[in-house]
Amino acid sequence: MRTLIIIAIGLVLAIALLRVVPAPHRTWAAGLFTLAWLAACAWNLRTGLSHGYTLAEELPIHAALFGIPALVAWGLWWWARRG
Repeated sequence: MRTLIIIAIGLVLAIALLRVVPAPHRTWAAGLFTLAWLAACAWNLRTGLSHGYTLAEELPIHAALFGIPALVAWGLWWWARRG
């Protein structure tokens, strides 16, 4: 359940950021979101590792935690650029 909540938070942040930022600056916004979300996911990974989980256990979950919101952010950037 925690994984779904974190993914949902990432999706909401990505959508909100790309809707608020003016069109000429959406590339920067998507890149900034990706870096900030990577930092948040790295902190979450470090927390999981410090609580005794192994990297092999944490890595697939964190691939989804980072990948889904990052892909949505870049997908929205691409979709807005086309239209």
